[in-house]
Amino acid sequence: MTIKQSANITVDGGYQPAKIVLKAGVPADLTFTRVSDAGCLDQVHSAALKFSRDLPLNQPQTVTVDTSTPGEFPFSCGMDMFFGKVVVQP
Repeated sequence: MTIKQSANITVDGGYQPAKIVLKAGVPADLTFTRVSDAGCLDQVHSAALKFSRDLPLNQPQTVTVDTSTPGEFPFSCGMDMFFGKVVVQP
């Protein structure tokens, strides 16, 4: 049985929660659900975590993130106005 971490992030005028804490070395999925069409939150991306995803309204979008390296990894909206971070702990 494979153990996997997951986090649900609601996108509504920002990211709730804006800080996701994960354990290093355990595969992890982040699921973003945009519930408001206000602002520039129709896309989320992270160069550090190597993902970019469009966020259609009310349609959960899941990305798998690499947790092999501990640290703090930012993510943001398409215009880099709203931010969150993934903290990978040893």
